[in-house]
Amino acid sequence: MAVPGDIGSFTAWDYVVFALMLLISAVIGIYYAFAGGGQKTSKDFLMGGRSMTAVPVALSLTASFMSAVTVLGTPAEVYRFGAMFTIFAITYAIVVVLSSEIFLPVFYRLGITSTYEYLELRFNKFVRLIGTILFIIQTILYTGIVIYAPALALNQVTKFHLWGAVVATGVVCTFYCTMGGLKAVVWTDVFQVGIMVAGFTSVIIRAVVVQGGIEPILNDSYYGGRLNFWDFNPNPLQRHSFWTIIIGGTFTWTGIYGVNQSQVQRYIACKTRFHAKMSLYVNLVGLWAILSCAVLSGLAMYSIYKDCDPWTAKFVSAPDQLMPYLSLDILRDYPGLPGLFVACAYSGTLSTVSSSINALAAVTVEDLVKPYFKDLNETKLSWISKGASFFYGAVCIGMAGLASLMGGLLQAALSIFGMVGGPLLGLFSLGILFPFVNSLGAIVGLLVGFTVSLWVGIGAQIYPPLPIRSLPKPLSIEGCNFSTIDTNWTLTTALPTVTDMLLEAQAGERPALADNWYSMSYLYFSTIGTVLAIIVGVIVSLLSGGLKQNVNRDYLLTCQDFDYLQALFPSSWGKESEKVEVLNWKTRDSDTYPEKGTDNPAFNDMEMHNTEKNEKVNGVNP
Repeated sequence: MAVPGDIGSFTAWDYVVFALMLLISAVIGIYYAFAGGGQKTSKDFLMGGRSMTAVPVALSLTASFMSAVTVLGTPAEVYRFGAMFTIFAITYAIVVVLSSEIFLPVFYRLGITSTYEYLELRFNKFVRLIGTILFIIQTILYTGIVIYAPALALNQVTKFHLWGAVVATGVVCTFYCTMGGLKAVVWTDVFQVGIMVAGFTSVIIRAVVVQGGIEPILNDSYYGGRLNFWDFNPNPLQRHSFWTIIIGGTFTWTGIYGVNQSQVQRYIACKTRFHAKMSLYVNLVGLWAILSCAVLSGLAMYSIYKDCDPWTAKFVSAPDQLMPYLSLDILRDYPGLPGLFVACAYSGTLSTVSSSINALAAVTVEDLVKPYFKDLNETKLSWISKGASFFYGAVCIGMAGLASLMGGLLQAALSIFGMVGGPLLGLFSLGILFPFVNSLGAIVGLLVGFTVSLWVGIGAQIYPPLPIRSLPKPLSIEGCNFSTIDTNWTLTTALPTVTDMLLEAQAGERPALADNWYSMSYLYFSTIGTVLAIIVGVIVSLLSGGLKQNVNRDYLLTCQDFDYLQALFPSSWGKESEKVEVLNWKTRDSDTYPEKGTDNPAFNDMEMHNTEKNEKVNGVNP
């Protein structure tokens, strides 16, 4: 098997492929900086003029959170722990249905730019401000991780300077986000998701050829215990099982697709609600495709390295470097293909970071600038939006340094979304699903959910679960050829035993909560935050007179929001819903829709309706 220094290195063609990916991404940003007269208003910059269609938005949604964390982390997860991760395919389907049928109708009807505008309409400015701050913190931390991820790949495969790669990632993303706005983000995502699939496909096809077909890969995976799809152990302390992935994964990913600004901003920028919903369902196909590629890559990696684990043998220094190691090992005779895989990992980062930067700029302008500087015109707001994109690009580069301290990329990324995204999901669920919840209940529920999920999340970082809770599948180095290895390399001849790992974990003092509460699966962090936020919010609202308030139906999920059920209701209900939706859109932007302010009675009625929204306090109509 391969030994250190025997897996090849980057050739000129690899650098050409990699450079082309960066160049095309930058050119797309430049094009949309000037196309159609440029980004004249903040709505053009942040929302693409609300003219996007379903397919490009769907591919953009897929690219954004199928990032380098997926490209590098998921195959390594499957290689070490088995194909249990495949169950996420079911989770993704549930998440898409919940997001498109519960959250999308309300957000789209209101014609908002920032999801946190909804919190002020439904509750008050203070709730909106808390939600905005939590989102900014969550996104900056997550973006730091996905910037750091491909830098590991580049450092391992090409020997590029680690932090030079980190800075390069941030600079390219910041450039085309600042130049082209949301349209540049969406169309670079479309290009980059193609690169991601191509990179995965090249590795899978070559691995199948090397192993003599798909059947040997599946046989090796079966006898190696990697085809462990159906583990129904209900123990919440088990890292991955059917229940942790279905329940915990659903809460985690609904927090991303249902209420996270980075995702919502794209699908509510579609030109019709039909396109918005279709973007989510087409995106589901993309999620399945990327997940299948990642799982197959992990199984192929196990089949190739089942007798010589590169990590145990110290050929790589971290599990997240296994995929770039594999790509350079099996693709070394095909110049350009190793560069394609590294471009694949890099594309995952560019798509995610660009979406995050654009979303951070949107919430900054809509939630922190416009409410307090009402005299700013659209030209100034457009420049502020670009300045915010540049600023957040720089901040995310700086935060990438924290990623090196957070352990495994996949678990760290999903842990952040769980700790922060769960309580936020609970907050939006309180507003949309419970008419009697008031601002007091919303605030208390959010703070309790966030405090508890942060408590368990930080506790799990300080006191990691005992290894017996998340033991990797057996790996071997018996087939490694160590005869030519440099004597400076430190080798591990055998995996540590369970007893060894337990003794090491128990060497330090652990509090009583460490072996239960802190050892809970990281996928349940979001579930805890969401459920607690909802339960506490409901109880506090009922105790503080929430049943007495009268909430505008526009802010709630109603029967009319289920398009396929409208045949069961009077036809006038559906028409009224369409009228409200159109009027909300029309009155959002006087530059885009000059009808606003005319003598049209319908628009004047809607103008008064929007004024009542702004004057409403604590969810009670004046």
